[in-house]
Amino acid sequence: MKAIFDPQTDSMSLIFREDEIVDSDELREGIIIDYIKDGKIVSMEIFDASEQITEPERVFYELKDKDILSA
Repeated sequence: MKAIFDPQTDSMSLIFREDEIVDSDELREGIIIDYIKDGKIVSMEIFDASEQITEPERVFYELKDKDILSA
């Protein structure tokens, strides 16, 4: 996964996979979800990110319980 904050456009992109986008939905004003052909999510873009995200220039990654993933 990749997170990109662009201060010039005040947007945050979360890229989950590097696949071709075939469809997009605007869930709410300024929140776009992109999909591949089988309906899986490719990415999400958030506009006016500095109003939506506490610290858009910082990313914190946390793995809650790695044992669940290996089960």
